[in-house]
Amino acid sequence: VQLAEFGGGTVQPGESLELSCVVSGLSPDYYTIGWFRQAAPGKEREGVACVSRGNGRPYYADSVKGRFTISRDNAKNTVFLEMNNLKVDDTATYYCAATPRIVAPQVMCPDFGTPDRQPDTSWGQGTQVTVSS
Repeated sequence: VQLAEFGGGTVQPGESLELSCVVSGLSPDYYTIGWFRQAAPGKEREGVACVSRGNGRPYYADSVKGRFTISRDNAKNTVFLEMNNLKVDDTATYYCAATPRIVAPQVMCPDFGTPDRQPDTSWGQGTQVTVSS
């Protein structure tokens, strides 16, 4: 299983960015997927948005609710994170992660932020998002 993130960059506060994560080696019918971010090396990864394999109701962390939207295009095996009204505190490396485990998005996002504790979860290499004036 391989995941690759695209779309990071540097923007000013209030602007928008869209990240994408291309998944290979795993059918979209068989994974729950989420976006996590890490503000600095050594800090735990925060799950910001997760969605189930059935594309049901997503979960959002309070810090991004109302500003970020997660969506998936199963035909392209790709997951997107639309980020609006970006803030300086959104600066981080953003990772996508996919698990074949049957887990609800509201469990994956809060509990899967430590990769070593989730050996069946696959991670991308990360993409940097910097919000600065």
